[in-house]
This record gives sequence, C-alpha cells and structure tokens, in this order.
Amino acid sequence: MAVSRVTVLNLCKQYSKLLVSDTHRNWKADRLHVTLQYNFSPLNWNIWRYSHTFLSRVTAEQLWKGVTSVSPAGRKKGRGRSRKVPRDLNRGQVIGFGKKNMLWPGLNAPAIQGREVLKQQELPPDEEREKRILELRDKFSKRKSFKLHPLERGWSGTKLGGRSLGPPDPIGEETFEGFDSRVLEFKSVMHMSGQRGRVRNFSAFVVVGNKKGLAGFALKRSVNAGTAANAAKNKAGQLLRYIELDNNTVIHDFCGEFGAVKVFVEKRPEGFGLVCHRVIKAICEVLGIKDLYAKVDGPEKNYQCITKAFFIGLMTQKSYKQIADEKGLHVVELKKERDNFPVVVASPERCRTEEEIEPTEQIDFKLHLHNGKVVAERKKYQPFYINFPSYIKEMKDRESLRNQRAVQINQYAKYGALKSFLHAREE
Repeated sequence: MAVSRVTVLNLCKQYSKLLVSDTHRNWKADRLHVTLQYNFSPLNWNIWRYSHTFLSRVTAEQLWKGVTSVSPAGRKKGRGRSRKVPRDLNRGQVIGFGKKNMLWPGLNAPAIQGREVLKQQELPPDEEREKRILELRDKFSKRKSFKLHPLERGWSGTKLGGRSLGPPDPIGEETFEGFDSRVLEFKSVMHMSGQRGRVRNFSAFVVVGNKKGLAGFALKRSVNAGTAANAAKNKAGQLLRYIELDNNTVIHDFCGEFGAVKVFVEKRPEGFGLVCHRVIKAICEVLGIKDLYAKVDGPEKNYQCITKAFFIGLMTQKSYKQIADEKGLHVVELKKERDNFPVVVASPERCRTEEEIEPTEQIDFKLHLHNGKVVAERKKYQPFYINFPSYIKEMKDRESLRNQRAVQINQYAKYGALKSFLHAREE
C-alpha cells in the first residue's frame, strides 16, 4: 500500500512538471510573436516626449553671465572695467517679419485693405533688414562716452585725477574769488567694520590755490565719490598757507623730503616752463609758478608724499635778505643771459670783511642752502661717435676756438672790455 502511494505521488510530480514546461514554452512563443509583430509593423511611430539640448536648458541670461561675469577678487582689482556689455539679440526683431519678406494678413498687415481682402504673399527681399538690426544692437550695447572740453580734461580720460573742481564753497562773507582747485588723487579704499564687514569708501586728495602764492591741500573720505571730492576741496580752502615766490618761479633751489620721497627743485628763467612730475605741475598751476624744474627721487606713485615734500621745500625757503643777514655777506647773482655779470640782490646790515671770513667757511650759495651736500647727478653717457675719425678731426680743427667765448665773457666781467694778456700786464 505504501509503495503504491509513493508511485502515485511521483507520477503526479512528473505530470505537473510537464504542464509547467509547456506553459512556459507557449509564453515565450507568444512574446516572440508580439515582438516581431511590433518591430515589423508598418505603423511604427517613435514619439519623443522631451527634447533637451544645451541651448534649450540654459537661458540667455545665464549664457551672457558666463561670458561677461567677473569674480569678486577680480572686481576689486578693476578687471570688470573692460568687460563687454550683454546684448539683447531679440532687439529689433518683430513677430511677422523675418529673413523671408512675407505678407501675413492680420499679423504684419491689415486683413482687409479698402474693399479688397489681402492674401498671403511673398514680397521682394529687404536687403537692409539685417543691417538695421545690427546697428540697433550696437547702439544700445556700447557704453556712453562723456566728452569733455580739452581744458577741463584731467590726466587720463574722464577720471578725476588732474581735473578742476572750481573754487571752494563760500564761508560766510568769504567767496574764494580767484581760487581754483585740482584733484591730485582719487581712489576707492576698503576698511573692515565689525558690523558691516568690508566697507568701500572713496578717498579724494585735492589742492586749492589763488595763483598768487596762496595754496593748501587736504584729504577726505566718504561713501559717495562726489561728497569726498567736495569735502576735500572745502577743507583745503580752510588750510591755506602763503608761499613767497620770485615772480613766476621759486626763490632758490631746494630739496624737500617726506617719508621715502625727495623732491629736488631748481629755479629756472622765464619761458622755461614746468618740467616736473604731473602732481607738482598741478600744484604749481594753482600756486602761480610758471617756470620750474623738479626731479622726484623715490616712489613716484605716492602722490601724497610728493605733495607734502614739495610744500615742505617751499615753506623752508629763505629770502635773499635772510641769507645775507645770516652769513653777513652780500648775495650776488650771476646769469648766463647777462654774460655772468655780477648783480647784488641782497646786502646785510653789516658786511664782514675778508679778514673775518674763515678759510674753511663755505660761501657758495647752493652749498650753504643744502648744508654742504651736493646732489648726485647722473653721469652723462658719451655719444657713440666719440671715437670716429671724422669726429676726432673736427675736434682738432676747433681746438683753437673752443674757449674763445668763455674768455670773452670773463674779460667783460673782469676788465669791462676785450683785452689781451699784454694789455692787462701793461695796466
């Protein structure tokens, strides 16, 4: 009985396996039939629900930002000053008008004209359309340039450096008539604040003068650029100092020093002009100095130190009378245009005699002003033709005449006339 039961169970298991395998085989065949029917059907449509490209995912604003943006660090250094302005490529394009000149009734033209119903038609091509659109884009994309009168321009373009701000604002009854101002330095500065973090301010350094020896300078800072410039101008008008001049130039040569800057100033005759640093030139224009030579030794971009060194040198000048009283000797001037004829420009109340002057005493005017120091001048380089045979021959031909002019001037200064050494020996 047990054996028969086991035999029946085994037969049932085998039959169930056969049924499962048949159904599985039939399912595979059905699937293959459906696939073949779908792939080879004539009504096969590929429908795309989404079409994404780079130009469709990114907006025009994001594209322009990637081309024209400047990093915060670069913006602090002024790199964004020359960046390009984004252009609106849709400007000038109107719906209904395109490259192909078409007439669309109801869109770019009336549907009915008079009693006639207009029809869609192609018009002659408009060759000026692309040119008009490009001109319209360029017109609104270019930055506006502010033109200034040549006399109102500064040192560089439309920047404030070197420009005039006019006279200071009146204070009571004082109207500052005849005064003028120059911007020597204008820049943006940063400082750290505990509440607002890094704060941007504007710094203005202005000099004011009346072109008659009265001048002053001041430095002011403000959040607004115009406020800083006006505040510096008005403050400079309250810090005026008088500088004594010799007609259109300084009284004598001097050297001014402040910080790491030294300014060597030399007196020049009328008509020489201003040959100096542009900051010193602007100061001379408001002071009334027209003839001057100045050399800056040190950092030439430190405009504040250059200004202070120049004013220190101007204020430490001494008049000829003061120098004559200080030394107890006459101050004598020799000029080339007068053939070095001596002219007494100042005399002391009591002039010392030759016996009272010590043999080691310094009586040279320039050495006395510079406390015995001499300006180290740059050595002049010899010309490239110094060893040419033609140049050597010409120098030999001129050898007999090379000191003739100097000898004539010395004879005029010593004897008052042209005399040879024989006449001088007889006298």
